[in-house]
Amino acid sequence: MNNHHTFYNRSYSKFLHLCIILLIAVVAFPACKKSQSELGKLAFSIAKNKVFKEIDEETFAERLKVANAEQANSFRNPKFIQTFYEKHEYNPVLLSKILKEKQLDSIIAVFNNAEMHGLSPKIFRTAQLQALNEELKDKSKVKTVDEAYQLLTKLELSLANSISDYSNAMQFGIISPRKIYAQYYTETKRPYEKSFVNSLEANDVKMFLDSVQPNDKQYVAMQQALQQQSQLTGTAAEEMQRILMVNLERLRWQNKPTGDKYVWVNIPDFSLDVIEKDKSTLRMKVCVGEGRNQDYKDKLVEYDETGVKKDRPFNRETPQLNSIIHSVQVNPVWNIPESIASNEITKYAAADPHYLANNAIDVYQDGKIIDDPETIDWSEPGAGKKYSFKQRPGEDNSLGKIKFLFNNQSAVYLHDTPHKAAFNRQVRAVSHGCVRVEDPLALAQALFDSGSTFDGIKKAMQDGQPKAKDIGLKNKVPVYLTYNTCWLDSAGKLQYRKDVYGLDIVLYTHLKRLMK
Repeated sequence: MNNHHTFYNRSYSKFLHLCIILLIAVVAFPACKKSQSELGKLAFSIAKNKVFKEIDEETFAERLKVANAEQANSFRNPKFIQTFYEKHEYNPVLLSKILKEKQLDSIIAVFNNAEMHGLSPKIFRTAQLQALNEELKDKSKVKTVDEAYQLLTKLELSLANSISDYSNAMQFGIISPRKIYAQYYTETKRPYEKSFVNSLEANDVKMFLDSVQPNDKQYVAMQQALQQQSQLTGTAAEEMQRILMVNLERLRWQNKPTGDKYVWVNIPDFSLDVIEKDKSTLRMKVCVGEGRNQDYKDKLVEYDETGVKKDRPFNRETPQLNSIIHSVQVNPVWNIPESIASNEITKYAAADPHYLANNAIDVYQDGKIIDDPETIDWSEPGAGKKYSFKQRPGEDNSLGKIKFLFNNQSAVYLHDTPHKAAFNRQVRAVSHGCVRVEDPLALAQALFDSGSTFDGIKKAMQDGQPKAKDIGLKNKVPVYLTYNTCWLDSAGKLQYRKDVYGLDIVLYTHLKRLMK
């Protein structure tokens, strides 16, 4: 009985042990088996190369992670790309969609058409993508699974780089204006993580790339003009192409007004418009700051290696900026800047002892007015820094009878002027940086509307008496000091202006550097 029981126990133990082994084998088998790769199937469907069937998802993820680290220096946004693939555990996010929908050829075609936007396909590494695409299609090219991993990881990352770059270029511009211009203070939205991710996570990549291309009438008109010019030859045609290229890039910058009413100053056009609901309701001439290219000798050619690194504006150029007009000063006092005092006022005073009195300029030292400034030796070095100067209100005041105030770091503003003859000149880059307006009373009326406040401003300007306080604008109005050498006018005609500050040259140089 005991022997039988012992035999039974041993048999049961062997049976149980065998069951455990079988169970472990059943559980372990799927883990040991290579996971089925959807990417491998898609690549095989295109190349008809059985090597791609050996692609394993986990191995691909490991190889993609390594490839990303090795190629990061060639990406424009390496941190965004790394963050994106970390989030997706280094899965082939783009190839899985693009190969499934058979969109690779059409996506590369989008990049090849970049010249329609005044950009080169080289910016988006189109030739590299095309070479990888041809290698994928050629059944004889990929001979080992290692080569398959190399090709697909490179293609995945190249697509991520090109798609995000193209999306950003179309939506924000390929160049940041803040990085190339020394006097650029306009709020301009630049690519950010969400905009980057949106381009890569789109369900239909080709449809997304089509959707981000600018299509407003200004942009389309310049595109059409660019295509026409590209069919012509000669210096004039080449120059026109370059003007269109830089202004297309400006249109891609996200720095455009969004309000119903704003003041728009275009420096190369020497003009000011009050825009209401996308239409100009008031237009006038302006005088802007002196520029480095007033004689227009510099053409749209590349700066040398030192010039491209840093924009070097003439110190009197009107800056590009946006702000809010919040108030006006009627019959203002002109607090003369130290630079003007040193370079001009003290020299005039040294040459003519009556200059200060004749121009109603008071001299101060440590905040106290000097009764007899004619006794000062104005040829003394540093006199412009030692003393401060203020011009009293009056017919000869350099600010005229009204000054329009808006906050900005360049201390510029819109203002009247007693020097009306300058408005008859074709090139009106004559000021120290502020913007002189041809019809300040009309501008005041446009800002304040007709009413008691405007009537008070008008009367005070006529009387010549300064107001004790600034007059605040109830409905504050945005102001933009801009630089556009080409635009579509209200009649549907493209207008062109010369590059008075050489800012087209700066932008064109940086664009060309990207296209090499």
